[in-house]
Amino acid sequence: MLGCVLMFAKMQSQEYQPTKKILYKVVNNDSLYLHVFESKITKTPTAAIVFFFGGGWAGGNPKQFYQQSDYLASRGMLAISAEYRVKNVHGTTPFDAVEDAKSAIRKVREFAPILEIDPNKVVAAGGSAGGHLAICTALIEGLDNPDENLNISSIPNAVIGYNPVFDTTENGYGAKKVAGRETEISPCHQVKKNAPPMLLFHGKEDKTVPFENAKRFNKLMKKAKNDSKLLAYKNQGHGFFNGSFFRKNSNDTFFNETMYQTDLFLIRLGYISGQPLLNK
Repeated sequence: MLGCVLMFAKMQSQEYQPTKKILYKVVNNDSLYLHVFESKITKTPTAAIVFFFGGGWAGGNPKQFYQQSDYLASRGMLAISAEYRVKNVHGTTPFDAVEDAKSAIRKVREFAPILEIDPNKVVAAGGSAGGHLAICTALIEGLDNPDENLNISSIPNAVIGYNPVFDTTENGYGAKKVAGRETEISPCHQVKKNAPPMLLFHGKEDKTVPFENAKRFNKLMKKAKNDSKLLAYKNQGHGFFNGSFFRKNSNDTFFNETMYQTDLFLIRLGYISGQPLLNK
């Protein structure tokens, strides 16, 4: 019996696959794709969420957010896990990654009729460096690809960050990777009024991105009169939110918790309806 249960669990984990992949950008002969999970509920136009994976802007894999994407597709959203350029593969910098993230949000809006989504309900989300990119799409001006239709906004309507990088100076993470331009794409140094609503998750024992950074960013957002909510988790370190599909040793406790809170946030915004399918 136990063997059957384990086999079923393994089969379930293998079901997290995108419906399709859509080319959204070609730059320096590198092709970047959106890994699309279509809504499992026939209701259009729907809201969309674009996830960006973590990896210090040097590596990573869109599969990190397949489990989250599959869940939100079951809740009626169009969910996307986006590729972007990283140093180990493309020889690029965090600034190039920010450009790609902005391109992804812009292209999702441009593709709205094809994707059958509401272009005014586009969420940017991500973990660690990917969470940083999601926040940057909301706050950072410039770093746009000049070959795109810049009349289409790359600013999302909401942001969700799972232990994102908040400060790229020596007080946070990544200062050496942005040497000489430490505050240019540092969310703590780029907070402004009228930013999209944000939901932020962070472990209090995070040794990669100090919890202080999360508290400081949230305080700055509130000072600017923005809608920002920080959920802190005791005894949790970096990457605590990952699901078992991506992090095999995860028991999904904090995946379920963070997705439950993500669900409530999206309900509050009017992007999905009904009750969460996960237990807190």
